[in-house]
Amino acid sequence: MSKKVFIDYERCIGCKACEVACEREHGESMIKVFQFPDLTNVSFNCRHCENAPCVNVCPVNALSHDTDGAVVIDPLRCIGCSMCVLACPFGVPKINELNKVMVKCDLCADRRAEGKLPACVTSCPTEALKFGEVDDISLVKEETVVSGLVGR
Repeated sequence: MSKKVFIDYERCIGCKACEVACEREHGESMIKVFQFPDLTNVSFNCRHCENAPCVNVCPVNALSHDTDGAVVIDPLRCIGCSMCVLACPFGVPKINELNKVMVKCDLCADRRAEGKLPACVTSCPTEALKFGEVDDISLVKEETVVSGLVGR
C-alpha cells in the first residue's frame, strides 16, 4: 500500500491555504483548488498512481516511486521530453520553462523524510486533507473521499 493525500470535499472551504503552503514550500504551487459555486471545491493535484502512466513512459527513467509510493522525479535524469505530460490522465506534470525539466508534486519528500506531513495537509484549517494509506484514513463520510487510487 502507498500513502496518498485524501480529500473530504464536505470539509473543503476553498480557502486555498494548501496552494499557498505548497508555493511557500516549493516556490510554486503543485496543487490547485477549483471552486464550483453552489456545488463543491475540488483540489487538483498529482494522484501518485500506483501504476503511473508518467513513470511508465519516461524514456530515461527519471520518474519513480519512493518508499511511501509517491511519484518523484530525478531532475538530473529528466530530458524535458514531455512524454510524462502527455501520459498523465490528470495533466499534472509540467515543464519548468527556466530549467527545461519536469516538475510535479512529490508529496513534500523533504518534509516526509523528516517525519512531517506534506505542507498542503498541515496547512488545511478544516482538516479536509489527510495523508496516509487508505486503510488508515477515517473520515466522517466515506463516500465524500476521493482517494486518487487510479490504476488499481
